[in-house]
Amino acid sequence: MAVIAPGPDFAVTVRQSVREGRLAGMWVAIGIGAGISVHVLYTLLGVGALLHTRPSLMVVAKLAGAAYLLYLVFSFLRSAGKQALVVDLAPDALSQGSGRRSFVLGFMTNATNPKATLFFLAIFTTVVSATTPLKIQALYGVWMCLVNAGWFVLVSLLFAQPAIRQKFLRLGGRLEAFMALVFLAFALRLLWDVGGSWLEAAAG
Repeated sequence: MAVIAPGPDFAVTVRQSVREGRLAGMWVAIGIGAGISVHVLYTLLGVGALLHTRPSLMVVAKLAGAAYLLYLVFSFLRSAGKQALVVDLAPDALSQGSGRRSFVLGFMTNATNPKATLFFLAIFTTVVSATTPLKIQALYGVWMCLVNAGWFVLVSLLFAQPAIRQKFLRLGGRLEAFMALVFLAFALRLLWDVGGSWLEAAAG
């Protein structure tokens, strides 16, 4: 259910599937699944717990996440200003370098999401104990990577359907502008959390 809940991963998968087509959307999904491995790794190493117990480190993580989202905002707005999104790629076509860019986009969007840190801490502290074998913990991590990638592959297949793509593509640059607003909202939410943390620290 946490995977299905809309967030930056969902938004970037929809955007890339509509703009670039099915394969680009699937590469984003694979990148998101790979990005999960970053959270799995630092959680297994105990870094996630350190981030949770050291508010200042979590603030840094949130600022990094917000900075990347703001980068996407400006990137999407620049794209909206340059073209009218009349792209008409076949569902299984990829433009030059699109697969690699889509993978990196999905990976970075997930890997820089500090909310995933809290999610993995909640999951791992519930199902993992000090006596849980490392290979079982790793199996949980691989499962989470596959579940995330699988879900967003389904999302990409849905939004890459020709009828759905055409409806979105008719929006032209407005699609990019709308996605920029979506990511701006996510970034502002992270910055709001950071501001709240600073106010609590000042009051304390």
